[in-house]
This record gives sequence, C-alpha cells and structure tokens, in this order.
Amino acid sequence: MGLQSGEAIILDVMDLQEYDRIVVFLTREAGKKRGVANGARRKYSRFAGQLQSLAKVEMTWFEKEGKELVRISSAELIRTVEPLHRTLEGILQSAYLADQMNAFAQDNEDSELLFRLLDSTLAAMVGGCDPDLAVRYYEAWLLRLSGLLGISEECPSCGRLFGDLSEGGVPLGAALPPSDETLLCRECAGPAGLEVSAAALAFLREISRSSLAKLSSRPPDPGVLRQMEEVSGRIRRTFLQQELKSYRVMRETLAGLPRETPSPTAPGHRHE
Repeated sequence: MGLQSGEAIILDVMDLQEYDRIVVFLTREAGKKRGVANGARRKYSRFAGQLQSLAKVEMTWFEKEGKELVRISSAELIRTVEPLHRTLEGILQSAYLADQMNAFAQDNEDSELLFRLLDSTLAAMVGGCDPDLAVRYYEAWLLRLSGLLGISEECPSCGRLFGDLSEGGVPLGAALPPSDETLLCRECAGPAGLEVSAAALAFLREISRSSLAKLSSRPPDPGVLRQMEEVSGRIRRTFLQQELKSYRVMRETLAGLPRETPSPTAPGHRHE
C-alpha cells in the first residue's frame, strides 16, 4: 500500500465527472488496477497525451487499503501504439486485445506472464508483425495462461493419440465439443464437435515453444489461423458465458469491408 510505481499497460480509459478519468491498467507485480487520474481531461493536464489505450507507461499511484480505486499521480509514456491506430483494422484489433486482457486479468494478482504476453504482442505488431498471426497467437496464449487451453498428444477422455486411426482408417484428429473447453478426439467429441485439423494442432504445439518473431518467419496457412480463431472463440465464450463486445464489433465491421488483392511484390500480405 502507499505510493507505488512500475511499468504498466493501459487497458481502458473512461471519463469521470467533468475533469477526471478512470484508468484501468495492468502491472507486472500488482495485477490489474483501477485508478482515478484527477484533472486528466483539463486542457493543460500533466497527463496530456499519456493515457492512451494500450500505451506502455511508467505509472505512479497511491493505494489506500480498503479503497477500490487508486489515485494516479503520474504516467510517463514508454511506448505508444499509435502505428496500430492508423487503420480501422488496427483500431479494432487493439480494442479487442485490451478487452480480452481486461476480461481475464485479475485485480491485485501477480501478472508477470500476462504482462509479458501483452507487451511482446504489442511490440511485435508495432514492429510490423502480421496482425492476424499476432492476434491468434495472443488469443491462444491468453487461454493457456488462464488454464483453459491445454496442449496434449492424446485424448484425455479415451487416451488414444490424436494421430491414431479410427476403425475406418481415418485419423481420429481432435475436436472441441459444444459447451466444453477441452480438446478431445473426434469420436469422443461427437458429431457436434468443432473439428481441429492436424495443421491447427501443430500450430498450437508450435505456439507453446516458439516466440511470435520465430512464428512470423514461417507463418501458417490462413486457413489454420481461421480455425484457431474459431477454437479460441468457442473456448472463450464457454468460459465467459458471453462474447466480448469488441470481438463482435471487429468481426462485423471487417466483414463489411472489401477484401484487398495481395500485391505480387508482397506475397505474405493478408487482409481480412
């Protein structure tokens, strides 16, 4: 308690009364915090330009026992995500990243791994990493760190390897049952299970041992990323019992945009 400071990533900023703002931010050691930045909306505020969503800052705040909100005294900008906000797609993806972390990070709990995940993902995206790959990587790791997405070689229900053959000579593969968060073989998952291809399983295993930078050097097929989006989305919705508003807005908005034809000089470019 008392005066504290440390690196933080801002997750949300909301207006409060006439001149103040409420800021939700993620710290390494102290977890998620909510605080009041007094006077932040004034024209010549000391917070001017510092309280940007997903900005990495050096935050100083005063915390009093029994109080839900801390009092923010300063925020010094370390890294902006302004490059991500130059396109509508980047704005929507940024909001989705922040919304996910806000939903899964716990108040006042050690968040070193979650902080590192968000920090490294944002740094990679600002540095030019394929945003589609970065968002899928982030989704999967956030679920893993929350204990919701395990990586296994075998079905936890029957013990058979996902690569085994069924009686008909077809690979069992994996599937995600309805209203469940655990990957099973396709036979155990039943006909309503969401099928997970061998390529998607391989991508999941690769995520567990490779950095985003390494994955960027040999990105998976776009179809694998779409399948991972479906898997992560179903697990997230089952756990939260609802879909994130930011995800719905992102998908509905991007679905209405015309698709770009990849440039022949940039074969790796993809646009949703």
